[in-house]
Amino acid sequence: MNNKFLAELSLLFVAFIWGSTFVVVQNAIDLLPPLLFNAIRFFLAGVIIFIVYLFKNKGKVKFQLSTLFPGMILGCCLFIGYALQTIGLLYTTPSKAGFITGLSVVMVPIISYICFKNKPKRSAIFGSSLAAIGLYLLAVKGASPFSVGEIYVLICTFGFAFHIIFTDIFARRISVLTLTTIQIFTVAFLCTLSSLLFEDWKLILNPETYHSTSLITAIMITAILGTAAAFFIQTSSQKSTSPTRVAIILTMEPVFAAITSYIWIDERLTLLASIGCIFILIGMVIAELPNNLKLKIFMKKTNKKSAF
Repeated sequence: MNNKFLAELSLLFVAFIWGSTFVVVQNAIDLLPPLLFNAIRFFLAGVIIFIVYLFKNKGKVKFQLSTLFPGMILGCCLFIGYALQTIGLLYTTPSKAGFITGLSVVMVPIISYICFKNKPKRSAIFGSSLAAIGLYLLAVKGASPFSVGEIYVLICTFGFAFHIIFTDIFARRISVLTLTTIQIFTVAFLCTLSSLLFEDWKLILNPETYHSTSLITAIMITAILGTAAAFFIQTSSQKSTSPTRVAIILTMEPVFAAITSYIWIDERLTLLASIGCIFILIGMVIAELPNNLKLKIFMKKTNKKSAF
């Protein structure tokens, strides 16, 4: 099993984690304001990652200014993504939030080309286009216009797209643990500051808040699996694959969100949504096929036609 295949399989697991936590997060923000919930989630995740960091470095802190700045940039991107996504979940359904978040698959190659002149391969463009069509079919559940929540989630995709792009740049030259630790604590700080300014943060001091088993479960799942483990895996895996491939693999997140929403809250997929899932899978397969294999397939088809 080569590093590239293992990295992309790990990213698929990350997509599963993130997709399955949409329902969990929506239940949690019924009890805590969104920014306050994210502050707790990311602070706890940061502590976990920092403990692992200290263990690996034998208790020594080796942060430098050259690693601090990239980690903070990634943290700002994540803050934009998660803050707006969680606020959006107050006004829309988990599956629809997952579908719209997945639109970052389209934005990654476009932003990479506009900002960094990284021209994507034709296979990646075609795969991304199919995935985008699939995401559109998944998101359309009637002719109703976007709600406020869906607009928040749509804007959050820019944060996630830039996070994928910058992770590809920084993860190749900076320690994965260092980068993950800094970005997670940056999100925790920004969410805490925003909650102090805009939310009723005093709810955290109320002991009755923590009597909810669902809230405690949500914090633990999202902090340990959805944040600490997921971002360590993503940052590490991006050393072995391209940002466009990462984006395409992560389009499975809304598929997993739809499945878990159906299982937990009986949110059913329409026929169009099911077709959308198929388009996403086809887009992933096409984007993952090696260029020489696609050329061989094309040549075989051409030869068969010329034989007649």
